[in-house]
Amino acid sequence: MKPQFENKVKRIGVLTSGGDAPGMNAAVRAVVRTAMYRGIECVGIRRGYSGLINGDVMRMDASSVAHIINRGGTILYTARSEEFRTKEGRAMAYRTCKLLGLDGLVCIGGDGTFSGALALSNEYPISVVGIPATIDNDIGCSHYSIGYDTAANTAIEAIDKLRDTMQSHERCSVIEVMGHHAGNLALYVGIATGATAVLVPEEPWDFEEHVAEKIRNARLAGRTHFMVVVAEGATQKVSSDHGGENVGGAGDQVAKLISSELGLDPRVTVLGHVQRGGSPTARDRVTATRMGYKAVNVLAEGGTNRIIVHEGGKVYDVDMVEGLQMQNSLNPDEQAVLTAMTQSY
Repeated sequence: MKPQFENKVKRIGVLTSGGDAPGMNAAVRAVVRTAMYRGIECVGIRRGYSGLINGDVMRMDASSVAHIINRGGTILYTARSEEFRTKEGRAMAYRTCKLLGLDGLVCIGGDGTFSGALALSNEYPISVVGIPATIDNDIGCSHYSIGYDTAANTAIEAIDKLRDTMQSHERCSVIEVMGHHAGNLALYVGIATGATAVLVPEEPWDFEEHVAEKIRNARLAGRTHFMVVVAEGATQKVSSDHGGENVGGAGDQVAKLISSELGLDPRVTVLGHVQRGGSPTARDRVTATRMGYKAVNVLAEGGTNRIIVHEGGKVYDVDMVEGLQMQNSLNPDEQAVLTAMTQSY
């Protein structure tokens, strides 16, 4: 027999917005099943805030989320909505909420998703809770976001395979991973794959210091294959002797300098959106499920403008305004480990 709950909401909506991340489906499933457990109706909103504006919705029940915990992507689809950034767009979105009788929204995505939810909640009487889901793991208030572990493992598997062929030819590999503004993924993957050098957006790179010298030391130690992991948003120092000109993506820039300055024949591999796909790992499935469960309970207990966060193995909620003000930063312990690993030849 199910326990009886006193809920502050009767019907809620769930949406995924921004870039997709493995584990979003697991979060959607947890939201729907937790809502059902508490006797709350749940509506799925397709294509993020665009779907909320246009009324692209579906009633969700146990059958609608069956067998999706293992699927990558998002069954609700995702999109970025410029219209929702306007007051007129948010007014249309709220009209949909009012028409459907939605008391609250669970918004799964990143900082942009949360900012949109906060704006809607501040302008209209609707409760919102955000769940971090981005492979960049760049949500300042949460130590972990859904999709990060799967993306890292996808990159690691690809790099391990590249290493096999590059070692056979004694070549230099330059691997570009995702991360426009955050180097968490590149740093983590670099440590896990034993990279010769790692370049991240947080620290503009100098070719001599961050790449050339590390490759030279590795060569003097007997290495004949070198691996440089580059976040797509990594930029060269403007003051560099090598100019920092645009010659394509970050990986291409690094490879061009390796060729011209060190005389090596590097191969560039851009992993791209393959990192966003694939079946989520156990960590992402469990974390997403815990976050979805917590999000519904927060709404049911009358909470609003909250972000569900993961820290030290615990899942809890923080104020959305304060959470959005927190800046993402690289893990200092991982930075120290990388320094030791790449300077110990």
